[in-house]
Amino acid sequence: MSPSETAEKTPTGYTLIIPPGWARIPLREGTKEALERIFFTHLDKVPDGVARDDAMRFRLELRKQLEKRARAARRNGGLDLYLPVRPRGGTLVAASFIVAELPVGGAEQAKAKHVLDRLAANAAGPGATTRELSGSRAVRRESRVAAEPGRELDVDTRRVEYVMPVAGNAENWLSISFSTPGDGNLDSDFTDVLVELFDAVVGTFEWRYE
Repeated sequence: MSPSETAEKTPTGYTLIIPPGWARIPLREGTKEALERIFFTHLDKVPDGVARDDAMRFRLELRKQLEKRARAARRNGGLDLYLPVRPRGGTLVAASFIVAELPVGGAEQAKAKHVLDRLAANAAGPGATTRELSGSRAVRRESRVAAEPGRELDVDTRRVEYVMPVAGNAENWLSISFSTPGDGNLDSDFTDVLVELFDAVVGTFEWRYE
């Protein structure tokens, strides 16, 4: 399909290439099936150092982690949740990203659309840059969020968000939001690698037309 043809069409979805050890969990439908598949495909073995008697408990705890992340992502309006599913050091890497649709049509969303338009035009705001993704101009923003003791966010996190209009549909925008506490140090090499990995994955983004 030529650029002129895609410019007149609204995509039916998107594609991303994710690294080995990561999985996609759809949040609108098929969530339970995806979790079951991950549980039996990726969590069938436990890492060295976990006693055989503790294997089932270990697997059930990892499953609870996955289910908890999926529920939280769905509450936040996500379309898909992506996260590591291969244990590292006896636990899952604490990182994930959510793809979500952002409706900005109508009077109630006029202010939000104005802000997004300004960001897309000028990359306004601290830590904001622009990047071309599958013909759409996306705004990339990076931030740090402090822990809120006693609430769901109990650790400091480093976040990166891409926001862009859906091709051919000015009424909807798409966000791809990444969050990680890294290894507990938001400035460590390990945390930097996770952020770089996310940016590389986003670089594979393509609108899908059918």
